[in-house]
Amino acid sequence: MLHLFFAVAFSAVPLTLYIPPIRSLNLFVEIIEDVWKESSAHTLRVYPRLRSACSRIFNRIFFFNTSSST
Repeated sequence: MLHLFFAVAFSAVPLTLYIPPIRSLNLFVEIIEDVWKESSAHTLRVYPRLRSACSRIFNRIFFFNTSSST
């Protein structure tokens, strides 16, 4: 049983190298939050324009083709 414990313990040690330290993870989360806050102002302004532009394009494509064929 002791051999199994040591085998599992020593096989799990290399896996801890892939897990970043909490300090690095906090910095990453902080950067992502900053990017999210900065981009949300632009996204809220651009999104309605993008939706209206796409709807105009789709309306022209689909409704123009159906009305011209009749």
